[in-house]
Amino acid sequence: MRLSGMNFRTHMGDTAIQVDAATVSITDNSGVSQTGGVPDGAVDGDVAGNGELTVNAANFALISQQAKAAGSWRALPNFDIQFYAKTAQDEIKVECFGCRIKLSDLLDIDSKGGSASLFKIPFDITDPDFVHIDGVPYLRPDEIEHIVQ
Repeated sequence: MRLSGMNFRTHMGDTAIQVDAATVSITDNSGVSQTGGVPDGAVDGDVAGNGELTVNAANFALISQQAKAAGSWRALPNFDIQFYAKTAQDEIKVECFGCRIKLSDLLDIDSKGGSASLFKIPFDITDPDFVHIDGVPYLRPDEIEHIVQ
């Protein structure tokens, strides 16, 4: 059996949540070095990462409890988000470090009903550990060795 969205388990910090949808995107602005318009190697560029979780009301309530304990949504401390899936054939683990959430599309009400209310939670990745894929960091150790947090 191959991986599908149904196989994924997601943790925000220590809290297990069920997501209806999730994305993680990396922007890597590395480029090609050129001399006289001819490629002659590569140069490192800046990186950024973000994503979005879509959750139902029950899972939104779990996150809301954490915001209440912190005193407000914006007071929530940054936390790590882990996505893990395993089948008999495949396994993947994606870790995003130091995620700071924002809220978006807080309500999308359709009075006709027919589907559960969903909440979108965008996040930015803020920690130098950035993203690990199956335990392998995206960034090289020398890229983050002098960053003081």
